[in-house]
Amino acid sequence: MKGRLAILLIAALLAGCASETGIVDKGDYKVDTRRQAQAAYPRVKVLVIHYTADDFTGSLATLTDQNVSSHYLIPDTPPVSGGKPVIWQLVPESELAWHAGVSFWRGATRINDTSIGIELENKGYTRQGGVKQFYPFNAPQISVLEKLAKEIINRYQIQPQNVVAHADIAPQRKVDPGPLFPWQQLAKQGIGAWPDAQRVAFYLNGRSPYEPVDTLNVLDLLSRYGYQVTPEMNTEQQQRVIRAFQMHFRPAQYSGVADAQTQAIAQALLEKYGQG
Repeated sequence: MKGRLAILLIAALLAGCASETGIVDKGDYKVDTRRQAQAAYPRVKVLVIHYTADDFTGSLATLTDQNVSSHYLIPDTPPVSGGKPVIWQLVPESELAWHAGVSFWRGATRINDTSIGIELENKGYTRQGGVKQFYPFNAPQISVLEKLAKEIINRYQIQPQNVVAHADIAPQRKVDPGPLFPWQQLAKQGIGAWPDAQRVAFYLNGRSPYEPVDTLNVLDLLSRYGYQVTPEMNTEQQQRVIRAFQMHFRPAQYSGVADAQTQAIAQALLEKYGQG
């Protein structure tokens, strides 16, 4: 009798709470969402920026095919509808898109599982005399990217150091979005990490910016910041990691050679954002 009374009492309480915030009626059953676990974290932790290395038609075809996908595609010159630029959402943010591939960032692999990818229509680069010549980004494209990125960052509370280039998370395979992407401009808008100039100067300590320094020391700093560095890397692979970092944080010179300014920037970033 007491057990039956307790069940009736619980049912009455639930019925009385049905209209309260946190009780969700699913039709055949109800869900009480008022007690939320503390050990819960958002799936999305990383925002990855890419370029498509193609025109818009080709980019859209590739990103809606079976092998590659991205959450968003922003045209080089976004069309305007009702006075507002139009961008393409190809995958819901709640779903996984295949944009990062084999990747690593701050100790984590499978970055597709924890990220949102934004593709920018951009031809990438051409080779002239064996040297890569990168294409610049269009101002209207970057303007709408800033708005979209801010919303995503706020929605998932993405940390500045987790707004990254495709090259950052896959330096052995990728170079996008390249050295002409305006990382510093975006950082001023609260999008992504950037070192404080006075701290870079402090760590540079009067040295010439391009003065050679110990490569392994720089790689250790980059590894601590978040890049994948392994003992078996050959010289070329080591340079790719350093080059990816330089394209992001020191695009004026991205030779892949370890120098004093690269070292100082890495130290300033570690001081500001901590280790990965």
